Amino acid sequence: MMSTEIGADIPLIDHHCHGIMTGDLSAEQFEDGLSEAYSPAPAGTSHWDKPVAISIRRWCAPVLDLPKFAAPEDYIARRVELGAAEVNQRFLRAAGFEILLVDSGNRPDELCSVDEVGKIAGVPSREVVRMESVAERVMEKGGVTAAGYAEAFEAELRAALHDNVVGLKTVVAYRSTLAIDYSPPGPGEVARAAGAWLAEIEATGEVRITDPVLERHLLWLGADIAREKGYPVQFHIGIGDPDIELNKVDPSLLTPFLRAAEAWEFPITLLHCYPFHRHAGLIAENFPYVYFDVGFVQNWSGPSYQRIMDEALELAPFTKQLYSSDAFGFSELYYLGALRFRTSLARALGGWVDADELPASEVERIMNMIGRGNARRIYPLGD
Repeated sequence: MMSTEIGADIPLIDHHCHGIMTGDLSAEQFEDGLSEAYSPAPAGTSHWDKPVAISIRRWCAPVLDLPKFAAPEDYIARRVELGAAEVNQRFLRAAGFEILLVDSGNRPDELCSVDEVGKIAGVPSREVVRMESVAERVMEKGGVTAAGYAEAFEAELRAALHDNVVGLKTVVAYRSTLAIDYSPPGPGEVARAAGAWLAEIEATGEVRITDPVLERHLLWLGADIAREKGYPVQFHIGIGDPDIELNKVDPSLLTPFLRAAEAWEFPITLLHCYPFHRHAGLIAENFPYVYFDVGFVQNWSGPSYQRIMDEALELAPFTKQLYSSDAFGFSELYYLGALRFRTSLARALGGWVDADELPASEVERIMNMIGRGNARRIYPLGD
């Protein structure tokens, strides 16, 4: 049986992650972050009793000089003793990154900046612009009319594309679901939808883009800019928080858009994908500019991630797979995601070697391809 240490030193390009909480966290705050739910654990239960929490106790505790499987109260006490700055630096530097691509649009007031993540990790960090956040910023600034929304949004989006930006992201899956018409909307249709959104904001005070027409407009503008700038466009797929309607975030629902956008020849990356990772693999096989990862879920599924990794490798070309952690808030998730990915990929490919289905000499090459090479090929990262 091949060693899981093969490929352990390959530096990873995490092509989709978020910022980190830089303040010290209480026991309650940390436990709340162990769930995608919006509420505390039910009475008499704890979020520590789940795969992600057991994995943190097993694999992250030793990084903080604790024995593996340290008790939750001991883990939190040690975190507080060391302080957030030391904890965050330990985990991010132990993860072994080459570059971090950071989604800057998710709760930026609570997390450190794109540049700060890179400084903590000791590696370059690049920004991925979340388009829905830009659209919402247009409305939050005020002064926009329904007729002027399309122009204002394009101007705001283009203004966000500074030299450190390497891609765009959409969370259409969260906002209108993927079960929508993907034809480009006309100017009148966009203006009417913008007018309805302005009225909704006036009535509720909440600024959140959900209208399918405005999402379609956002997608096609993003596609146009991606083609122009050489950016990939990231799509959230599958697993997520309670806003997700799981039956409407299957990547197969994107097929009309993928067909229409294929001639534009810009990369489309499908993020996370569980439990639709097999669907994503087939789509990546069928569409030359589509890539995917099985990120996020490696932190939340514990040792069961091995099966998910095996399934991700079933059909999709190695050249179409990427690494991401989708780490958010807790620095443990950057480290744990990288560890799970390397170990599971090494075991999966090692099984092929043991079955005489792959030369042992090619394992590290494939791990390098998926862990960093493919991202370096499709994102404009420079040297």
